Amino acid sequence: MTKKTVLFALTSHDTLGDTGRKTGAYAPEFAHPAEVFEQAGYNVAFVSVAGGEVPLDGLKDDDTVTQQFLARDDVRLALKNTPTAADLSAEDYNVIYFAGGHGTMWDFRDANELTELAGRIYDNGGTVAAVCHGPSGLINLTTKDGAYLVNGKVVACFTNDEEAAVGLADTVPYLLETALTERGAKHSKTANFGQHVVADQRLVTGQNPASARLVAELVVAGPTTTD
Repeated sequence: MTKKTVLFALTSHDTLGDTGRKTGAYAPEFAHPAEVFEQAGYNVAFVSVAGGEVPLDGLKDDDTVTQQFLARDDVRLALKNTPTAADLSAEDYNVIYFAGGHGTMWDFRDANELTELAGRIYDNGGTVAAVCHGPSGLINLTTKDGAYLVNGKVVACFTNDEEAAVGLADTVPYLLETALTERGAKHSKTANFGQHVVADQRLVTGQNPASARLVAELVVAGPTTTD
């Protein structure tokens, strides 16, 4: 039987507004889920908005799962040479997982080729997953009927309160919770930085980095609805 494949969608943006700080894809938000998927027999692949080397954020010395994942030769090579969505075919993927990191707030929303690829994966019966700021990739994601995927669905993401708590509410170009709600999403959340994941059929979303692994576990478990 052909192995299933999860495609991690990653930001290419590395500048945190005008703060002078760097940002990028939050590595634990794909490294920890990747461990779950690989243990379940999935292949892991990557795509980024601009292609090429992916800027990374969230690296911590005590996070052995992420450190070991990034140290693998196949992973290091893949993250230095990511394809763009235009290079890929939706038929090759069972899951697309939008990993977070503040960089996504600048390039995921208007990454038309990436959101179109995700829409086709969903239309083909696949699952769309996202965590933390990764749901910025869902804002303009439509299905084959032209409707926004999040419209009427329960969705979790990095909340407005969490953005204020980290001092970046005035730095990011928009507030993610607000943007998704404006698309018709039924926003669901817990206390700041607590683990929180919701699954609405084949859309699985998590609130913050603490939720990333559980998002993957719910995807592997199969379509359901939880809140």
